[in-house]
Amino acid sequence: MSPFGSMTHATVYIVITIFAFLMLATRANPFAIAGNFVQEIFTSRKYLFHFVALITILFFNKVEMWIEKGMDYKADFTKSIYRIEGNFVASIQHFFHQDILTFVSSYFYVVVFPAIMIASIGLYTYQKNYKLFYAICYALMFNYMIAIPFYLFFPVNEVWSFHPNVKLLILDVFPTFERDYRPLSGLDNCFPSLHTSISVSMAVIAVKSRNTFWKIFVPCSAAFIIFTIFYLGIHWLSDMCAGIVLGVVAARLALRIAEGRLVLGERALLQRLKKNEY
Repeated sequence: MSPFGSMTHATVYIVITIFAFLMLATRANPFAIAGNFVQEIFTSRKYLFHFVALITILFFNKVEMWIEKGMDYKADFTKSIYRIEGNFVASIQHFFHQDILTFVSSYFYVVVFPAIMIASIGLYTYQKNYKLFYAICYALMFNYMIAIPFYLFFPVNEVWSFHPNVKLLILDVFPTFERDYRPLSGLDNCFPSLHTSISVSMAVIAVKSRNTFWKIFVPCSAAFIIFTIFYLGIHWLSDMCAGIVLGVVAARLALRIAEGRLVLGERALLQRLKKNEY
């Protein structure tokens, strides 16, 4: 039996991994952290607005696939990327290939990647670090808003589907990957790599965290996830380079906007307090 028998199994692993990350980062009961998140949703209109906006922009990834199916634009830049890069991905995959690494890489690609995003929201909310929570929301929005036009007008197919010497290794661990996971990401939604850009954004934001475990663990995980996109035969080097640039830019913009919002909020609070004094 394969470790990932279905998307249901993957979802269970994601939930368990989120709880494990939160316990390691906070030494607190993850259910209490989840309760804190629910409390913020129902008590803070500003928090709810940002969370709903985040969910909405994530839904646009699905909308992009619907739009793409109805478009007459049929360009394909995969061959051009292959001419530039040649056997780079194939060389990495063949050099490192082994069963244990395939399992670990697949686990990071399918489970750890979303777990870090969700755990980051839980952690920053629990610590009342609203600046980083808002930064997470803005960074994810920027990543998708900038990437989606490329997916529509600069389609590049995943490496394994084009390169004759590259295999989609994740199928060794997750045999139903193409059926269960593919609806979340189109085969030609390759440039830039969102696994790279979002991982980098999470890392840049995590470094600003007061949590020692998180500011070390997230950047290390991001580095390994970047390795997995090559090892598993999914992304090109160009996808990774574009993803790193996008991830850094999105995180920096997000942090600046989040800092600005907090400053404005603090000023407004001080003004209200002064008025109450008089």
